Amino acid sequence: MSTFVAKTAEITRKWYVVDAEGQTLGRLASEVASVLRGKHKPEFTPFLDTGDYVIIINAAKIVLTGNKLDQKLYRYHTLYPGGLKSTSYRNMMQNKPEKVFEIAVKGMLPKNALGRAMFKKLHVYAGAEHEQSAQQPEALKFSI
Repeated sequence: MSTFVAKTAEITRKWYVVDAEGQTLGRLASEVASVLRGKHKPEFTPFLDTGDYVIIINAAKIVLTGNKLDQKLYRYHTLYPGGLKSTSYRNMMQNKPEKVFEIAVKGMLPKNALGRAMFKKLHVYAGAEHEQSAQQPEALKFSI
């Protein structure tokens, strides 16, 4: 008995829209990462991009539990000596609420060219409107 391997020509991709209003950041990000990878499909193949497109709306209304609103920090380094920069979650939500969700999902995808290809299928919007209405996305609900 041989192992099933999906062929790239046979992969069908769907478009889904997810409303993030009132959802917890990490729980929603892990579910979205699973859909981007294609783990919800029976033809899932670990080394191929079998996932679907996901549109996130109302990313500015996502919530965190506990005191993370004030304690959570996003850090990056400028590659110069002493160039460690950090910003709080509260600041990120005021300036770039889409970036918060993108960082969370990107950390849950593979760290290689396959993960970068999967990440390109994610579209995040702070408000309720999105630009992909021509693709006729289906609403996707998670039981989290």
